[in-house]
Amino acid sequence: MTLASKIGLSIAALGAVGVLNAVEMAKADDVPDALSVEWQGKKPCEKLFDDANVSVVRCTFQPGAVHVCHSHPGYLSYVVSGGQGQIRDEKGMRKINVTSGALLDVPPTPWHEFANVGDTTIQFVVIEKKYQPVTPVSQTACPKETVGRTQ
Repeated sequence: MTLASKIGLSIAALGAVGVLNAVEMAKADDVPDALSVEWQGKKPCEKLFDDANVSVVRCTFQPGAVHVCHSHPGYLSYVVSGGQGQIRDEKGMRKINVTSGALLDVPPTPWHEFANVGDTTIQFVVIEKKYQPVTPVSQTACPKETVGRTQ
């Protein structure tokens, strides 16, 4: 039996509602986007602008704050105010100097976490490029514990 036949039989067995529910369940298991995640009941990022091509968001991290596991399409990140950060992604964990005035052009990011491990507030303005989508990955790619200071 071909793959198309198997898919057709699955659709027939589940019905349209079952297929839509299965798709939504699969999406729910994907790593969330940067605007969806919270830290200690608060969302660190707020949307400033949104259209079909880009989203512009401002993310503010007090000392000790963590931007838990999330994804991005390709994006530009401008550092409004810098400090000491820590990033964890598929390459591992590393501390970084977040330099005020820096502009980064970052490819689509399936998952990463950011923590403010310094003593100053760090703020970014991020322009997400919707035309450079990220390939979704399961939340199982995310570490079980968060980076940085404890919650």
